[in-house]
Amino acid sequence: MESMKYLLSYTRTPIDNIIYDPRLAYSMHLALSDDGQSFSDLNHNSGVLFALATENEDGSLNAMSLFNPFIFKYEKGGFGVIAQRVLADGEEDPASKGKYLLWDTSDFLRYKELGLFADTELPPEAKTALEEWTDRPAAVRGFDEGEKEITELPEGAVPCSILEIEDAVADRLIKKLTTPYNVSVEVPDSLELAAGDETFSEKINACSAICNYSDGTSIRRSVSWDTSKVDFNKPGEYEISGTVNQKHFDFTVAEWRADPDVFIWEGKYYFISTNDKDGNKTIFVRQSDTIEGLSNARDHLILDTTMYPEIGGLLWAPEFHEINGNLYIFHAATTGEFFWEESNIMILKKGGSPINKEDWSRPRRIVKADGSDLCEAGKEITLDMTVWQWDGTWYACWSQRQFLPKDLGAWLYIAKINPDEPWRLASEPVVLSKPDYGWGNNHTFVEEGPFALPVNDRLYLTFSAAAVDTSYVVSYLAAEHGADLLNPKAWRKNNYPILTSRSSNGEYGTGHNAYVVDEDGFIWNTYHARPGTEGNRSAGIRRVHLDIDGEPMLDVTEEKDLNSACKSVRMVLKIK
Repeated sequence: MESMKYLLSYTRTPIDNIIYDPRLAYSMHLALSDDGQSFSDLNHNSGVLFALATENEDGSLNAMSLFNPFIFKYEKGGFGVIAQRVLADGEEDPASKGKYLLWDTSDFLRYKELGLFADTELPPEAKTALEEWTDRPAAVRGFDEGEKEITELPEGAVPCSILEIEDAVADRLIKKLTTPYNVSVEVPDSLELAAGDETFSEKINACSAICNYSDGTSIRRSVSWDTSKVDFNKPGEYEISGTVNQKHFDFTVAEWRADPDVFIWEGKYYFISTNDKDGNKTIFVRQSDTIEGLSNARDHLILDTTMYPEIGGLLWAPEFHEINGNLYIFHAATTGEFFWEESNIMILKKGGSPINKEDWSRPRRIVKADGSDLCEAGKEITLDMTVWQWDGTWYACWSQRQFLPKDLGAWLYIAKINPDEPWRLASEPVVLSKPDYGWGNNHTFVEEGPFALPVNDRLYLTFSAAAVDTSYVVSYLAAEHGADLLNPKAWRKNNYPILTSRSSNGEYGTGHNAYVVDEDGFIWNTYHARPGTEGNRSAGIRRVHLDIDGEPMLDVTEEKDLNSACKSVRMVLKIK
């Protein structure tokens, strides 16, 4: 019989509006135990299941949270979750009184919210589970009272229920909801070479290292081998040492720089970002032969608020994109006031240099297919436009916010674009996503900063949500090849964020990220965070780890990415 583990569902006691707000605390968290007494948190002690907001006729949202999540198992297989729905900050929701939210899940990773039910309307198994749960007087329902005594809980945990689950389910939760770390490195035991082989250097350098991780995944890294004591013309055996290569980035890579983007153009790396140092009045570009060199590269001014009369303050979120062999910068700008912030585009002239401002065209505003404005300036703003190609079609996604006559919050929109005129949409805009989870409407209702990451046969569209303070987080939408990307139902929205202020010590308000693939095939996440709760938004770079399902993980720090004890390796060279 398969052994079992114990899964705890809980909410948390809110800390404050800076560290852990009610909209985060009042969600379902999970912890695991071998004995049912000592529980270890999953997902950085952050929520994995949030209640959906309700929507008004005008499209605005009413934020919701949850209390008392109870987990149970279906006889047919799979699991269910029942919880009480409350208002965002925990007050009673009159519309939910006497009713319960119900979700189905196969693995406690992806959830389908089935709706709000009166207890008499619940499906039979859910109704039975609820009755069993409410009949138990124990503070933690899942064991009969007095059967078990919990000795250790995650910080701030308000325990709700315990469920026995199979080892296989628990193992998958650990691999998906804890940060992987490097556990071993493997290199070949030996390499045979013929004496005098002039290709020895190429063959030795091909001997790379396989880095294995706690989640069962592995990657291949190059090794710098020391062959200084080898006589390649003399037969014999030589033990050589090597160092596994790992790119290093301090945090911060660039202080006061938000919304960072790194791009490779004609063999060089380029860095561009929002400049918080001068109140978003300038855009600079850095150039380097290597991605690491961007940290100390010189800044080159390419746009400021004095160059053109129609380009005023608030130059935001520039991104490089190559379309049909041309290099573009998508960015947001305003004629002067905040409520006129709109998406713009610039093109690099043929043969031009990205660090030369004279080689960039005058910014022009993004328009709809018929040439009309993307939105009504002064009432709505657009920003953070990104583009990508998928299944042979070019798409744009951006954040748009209506302020008048009512602030609806920032929503993600999607449309096709004309690759020959990428300042022009090729289809009508469609609302793709709204900030309908607590982590997306925390401090403000915002989803923004989308960026596409294709991995194998799946497209991930990561985006940032909440306010640009410590509450800022990153989550994603995912779609498969062949899907109609203009249909919001074709996308799967992750229920919880994958990068937060709890992902890496000392980094707060993590968000607005982009991706670049280096010469070794590694995916790098460029993002901003604050070095301290009151720190300035500053850029960071970290390798993207692909988990057991090929899904991006953004919290694998350099220390976890390569164990310092595994960096030094040895191999025997056999010269024949």
